[in-house]
This record gives sequence, C-alpha cells and structure tokens, in this order.
Amino acid sequence: MTTPYLDAPWPIATERLTLRPATADDAGAVWRYRRLPEVARWMTALPLDEEAFAERFAEPDRLGPTVVVEQDGGVVGDLMVRIEDGWGQSEVADQARATQAEIGWAFDPAAQGRGLATEAVRRLLDVCFTDLGLRRLTALCFADNAPSWRLMERVGMRREGEYRADSLHRDGRWLDSYAYALLREEWRAGV
Repeated sequence: MTTPYLDAPWPIATERLTLRPATADDAGAVWRYRRLPEVARWMTALPLDEEAFAERFAEPDRLGPTVVVEQDGGVVGDLMVRIEDGWGQSEVADQARATQAEIGWAFDPAAQGRGLATEAVRRLLDVCFTDLGLRRLTALCFADNAPSWRLMERVGMRREGEYRADSLHRDGRWLDSYAYALLREEWRAGV
C-alpha cells in the first residue's frame, strides 16, 4: 500500500502500534478525538461537525500526507508528513526538491501517558530518514502546547525558533510558537 506523498512499505509496525496511510474511512475515528476540546484547541482548523470533517479529511491534500496510528485495531492518533522542497539557489534548486518534510500529530487523550506518541513519532522519523531518504524534518506548535514540544524534544528534535505573538489563535489571542527541526545526521548520531 502506498500513497503519493509517502513512498514507504506500509503498514509499518512498532512494538505496540501499526502505522499506515489514512483512508477516507478513518475520518470517523479521527473525528472522535480531534473534536475534543483538549485536542481541537491546538489544531489549525476546528472540526465543526463530523460530516464537514469527513469531507475535508478525504481531500487529497489532507489525506495524502496523513498516517493513522492504530493500537489493537483501533485508531489512537494520526501523524502528518508533508514533503517539501528545501531552499536552493537556482543552479542547484533541483537537488533540493522533496528533501525535507514538516511533520505533525494528534493523539486521542485516552491513549496519552503511555509513550504511544513517542513510539509512533520515533518510528515516523525512521521512515522519513531511512525509507523516504529525507535530510531534514521540521515541526511547529504553539508555545503553550507543552505536550507537543516536549514530544519533539523526547524524539531528539531541537528548538530552532521561538516566535513571539506570531500566531493568532481562534480565541482572539496572539500566541507564541516554536519551530523544531532534526537533520538526518543528527538522528543517526542519536542526538
């Protein structure tokens, strides 16, 4: 099973989890936790109702980079891998194509506190650097979303940027945000 954005051998197993490309049929399971206030507050778009969420979830630009995380056959989270071009001067720009990705995640609060997100994201890093041959990964979050940036740090990502009041939250406040990254050579060295 493959998806246009992720050319890796799917499904992928960890000790306790299975990672696989999302399908439109996963929308209901993902909706169940993404609609919860403690998850939805950090998402880019608030899922107003299940039907609208399912419609958006099935769009190729959303479905293509989404990987679901299953435990015992049930969806406990989702990951995003959006492959991007690195910047390069015009003479070498073609060598920078599809060399990096932005990654992200959301997990069901019922599955939190057991290391499942850490296990899934570590395996995702392995897929990105080994199977996909990427050279750099980035992840962004609101500074107030401590569980997310702590996960980034647990898996070896380093904070590259702290941005003051750069992100307008739907509650009307301008929030700080963090940017994290990891290079393939850092990952190999076990940084």
